[in-house]
Amino acid sequence: MKYLLVLVVGAIIGALLALYFFVGAPRVKETLRAGAPVQAPEAAGDPPGTAVLTLDEKFFDELLATIFKEMPPPSFKLGALEGDQPAVPPTGVRFVAAQDSSGCQNQVVLQPEGGGARTSVKLANNQIVAPLAFSGSYNVLGNCTNFRGSAQANIALSFDQAQQTLSGQLNVEGVNLEGVPVILSGPVTAFVQNAINQRVNPLTLLRGSQLSLNVPVQSSNAALRAQAKDIRSEVKDGALRLHITYDFSGSTGSGGQPTAAPPQS
Repeated sequence: MKYLLVLVVGAIIGALLALYFFVGAPRVKETLRAGAPVQAPEAAGDPPGTAVLTLDEKFFDELLATIFKEMPPPSFKLGALEGDQPAVPPTGVRFVAAQDSSGCQNQVVLQPEGGGARTSVKLANNQIVAPLAFSGSYNVLGNCTNFRGSAQANIALSFDQAQQTLSGQLNVEGVNLEGVPVILSGPVTAFVQNAINQRVNPLTLLRGSQLSLNVPVQSSNAALRAQAKDIRSEVKDGALRLHITYDFSGSTGSGGQPTAAPPQS
C-alpha cells in the first residue's frame, strides 16, 4: 500500500510539472532534450516491474482551467534571454526587451482562448499537441502595438536514466497573429516562435524524486528501493500512457539505511 501511495503521489506531482511551460521562468542557454528519446512500448508487452501511468485530456483540461481561473495569466517578456545578444528578426527590426519608457510591456500573455484556438493539450496519433492562445504587446520603431493570436506546438519526450529525469521539448511549429501589420507579420511571427521555444525548453516533467521509490519496511528494519531504468510512452484515444520499468533493490540497516561495509583486513 505504501508503495502504491508513493507512486501515485509522485505521478500527480509529475503531471503538474508537465504543464511547467505554462508558468515556467526563462532559461538561459540550456541544452535541449536531455537523455534519449522515449520510444513506444515493446510489441511483446511490458517487462516485469513496469507501472503504467495514464493521463487523459480531461485531466489537463481541469488543470488548465484552474490555472486560468485562480492564478494570474502566465506571461513572459519578449526580448533576448539574459546573457544572450539582443534578438533581431530577419529584417533587422530590433524589438525592445522588457517594459520601455512608454509603458509598452513587450510580452506575451497566455489566454484560455483566442486567435481561433483554445489553450489545451491534445493526445492522439502518438503526438502530444499543445495549441496555445495568447495576447501581447511590443514596441517596434517607437510604436507600441497590441496583438493576439495562437501557436501550434508539440512536445517530444526524452528520458535520462542517469539523472532519473523525464523531460520534454516544446516545439512551436507555427504562429498565427492578429492585429499586426502585414509588413511586420513575418518577422513578428518568427520572433514570437523563437521566444517561446527558447524560454520553456527543456521541460522537466518527472524528476528523480517522483520517479525513484524508497519505501521503509519497518518489520524488517529495511527499505525497498527502486529506480526507473526505462520509460516508454503511447499516445492514443485522448490519453498519454507512460510505461515506467523499475529496477528494484533492498537495503538493510537502521531505518532502512544501507549497512556500512565491514573494514578490510
